Amino acid sequence: MMVNPALFFATALLVSVSNGALEKRRRTLQHRRAVAGLYEDTLFTAPSTGLHPRADCEPADPLNTLTDRLNTLLNSSGAGYVLPLCPNVQYFIQAPILFAAQDQEISTVGYPTGNERATLVVSGPVSNGQGHTTAVDGTCQNCSGVKLRNIQINGTRAGASPTNGGANIEMGGSNSNQLIEHVHSFDPRSWSCLHIAEGAFSCNNVTVQNNDIGPCGSDAFQEWADGISVSCMNSLVRNNMVNNPTDGGIVLFGAPGTVVENNTIWVETMTLLGGINMVDYDPWNGNYTNTIVRNNNIRGGFATETAEAGESKGVNDNDAIIKIGIAIGPRTWFGDRYFNNVSQSGTVLNNQLTGAFGYGMAISSASDFTVQGNVLVGNTSFIGSNGPNCSSTDITPTPAPFVQDQSTVKSSNIQSGFQIIPDGNSLTCIIPPDGGDYWPFGGNPSSSGSSPTETPNTSHSGLSGGAKAGIAIGVILGVAAIATLTYFVRNWAVKRSRASVGRY
Repeated sequence: MMVNPALFFATALLVSVSNGALEKRRRTLQHRRAVAGLYEDTLFTAPSTGLHPRADCEPADPLNTLTDRLNTLLNSSGAGYVLPLCPNVQYFIQAPILFAAQDQEISTVGYPTGNERATLVVSGPVSNGQGHTTAVDGTCQNCSGVKLRNIQINGTRAGASPTNGGANIEMGGSNSNQLIEHVHSFDPRSWSCLHIAEGAFSCNNVTVQNNDIGPCGSDAFQEWADGISVSCMNSLVRNNMVNNPTDGGIVLFGAPGTVVENNTIWVETMTLLGGINMVDYDPWNGNYTNTIVRNNNIRGGFATETAEAGESKGVNDNDAIIKIGIAIGPRTWFGDRYFNNVSQSGTVLNNQLTGAFGYGMAISSASDFTVQGNVLVGNTSFIGSNGPNCSSTDITPTPAPFVQDQSTVKSSNIQSGFQIIPDGNSLTCIIPPDGGDYWPFGGNPSSSGSSPTETPNTSHSGLSGGAKAGIAIGVILGVAAIATLTYFVRNWAVKRSRASVGRY
């Protein structure tokens, strides 16, 4: 009888595969038995304290030693030490937690990004406007490379008047390459949720990304607080969600070389003075060289009632607006305090504004600025009137999308559509309407950022990845089934052969 060579080869291959699979199964079972035998008496026994001298996170208890314990760990553990905080635990600290060496890190074990992040609660004493305001300080002389990651900071102002002192988080100083990410900082006792300081004008390359910031401060007069305050050069501020700040959403104190991009700033229950501010002359003498603000989303207040047919505007229960979406130049903010000094050489590109504002963008006392591609999107309104702090000598312009005091703006490349105004001083003096149907209907983003959704591949040429995977799995299962059948047939044949030998 002729034997088909291909059939013979396939049969031999299947027998070989089945024997190999059986041998591998035997080895696997032997290994599992060995492991089971090794641990069967200790499966439910607590691990040895000699092998594990501490838990995987630093506990909050006992409370009376907490602040000292955390600071001692950082101060005594050297460069690169990671201070691990426990998920879903609040740490009531009585003084700032101080980074002490380069490349140290404070983070929640497992790096969660939601409410399960550990929370440092500012709990030290306050008296007569002085006291504990800062949770974490990374400005030591040897704090380059430190990281604050995946934690929460509760400043616990809780409606009180501001306390003199530092921000919830103080980073920067004369250091480089620090990182703040996935941090929720809110309700600071003092002036900012997060401050990156310039140090001796040598702070460099701090990254602030993927944080959820706010609420910060109160919109009562002089009880405001910033969301993110940056004075460190060549830094990167990106992909942050800044909700309900009250002074500036993101404030650039010069910070030459810094890029601010893809951030979302919005208000819901409080009025914000400025979304993104490039108005501070100090401490960099107005130097915004290579400071770039681009592709940010600034959302003023929206109507809080449900729209009825034919309505385009409604009431906002809190009268919340952003007074200036993007403010450029010290006069927009401080009037003539800085005389003829200007903000200079910054770049503002392709930002989007929606919702209710006093002014979408306002420019005065600026030179060598580039302002291009900034647009209004969705529903907008521009509202407000002179408040009690408006000067009787300054002419406060009527609210409008884009305004420019051309007499104080020099040598700048400004996009079309800016309204020329005679006076751009102290524009934050306006106040929102007290009720009324002035707020556009729209929506606010989630209070925390989310990762972008991967775009599906819609190409239909050839088989899809899923189809190819299905075919591969089918082939493997088919081979395995045949191998198993071959194994059992072989065993049956061997047993029958042995039985035949014994019988005859």
